[in-house]
Order: sequence, then structure tokens, then C-alpha cells
Amino acid sequence: MKITKELRNTSEKDLRLRSLELKKELLKLNVGVHTGNAGNAGKLRQTKKNIARIITVLTEHQKKGGTFK
Repeated sequence: MKITKELRNTSEKDLRLRSLELKKELLKLNVGVHTGNAGNAGKLRQTKKNIARIITVLTEHQKKGGTFK
């Protein structure tokens, strides 16, 4: 809950930048899993959830026609 509230108070530009950073991190984690260097499977799952949260907040704002703070 706390993460989602923080995301809703973040600017659109910052959300998009954070999304790109998380996608790069996810790519690295996926490569690690496939090469056998899977050190932290929980981090992979959490990264996916954070990306989904950001996309959800961006979509909510877009549908409402609202502006970001």
C-alpha cells in the first residue's frame, strides 16, 4: 500500500524513468536465472510487481484525464 501511495504522488516523468530502470533490472535478473546465477528469485518477482504498479498508476491517470503532481 505504501509503495502505491508514493507512486501516485510521483510525477509522470519520474514514473516513466523508474519504469525503464526496473525493466533493465528485470532483464538482468532474467539473464541471471537462465544462466544459472539465480541468486534472488524474490527480487525478480518484486521487480515485476513494481513495474505493474507503475503501469497501473500511469493508466489510472490517463483514463481520468488527470494531471500529475
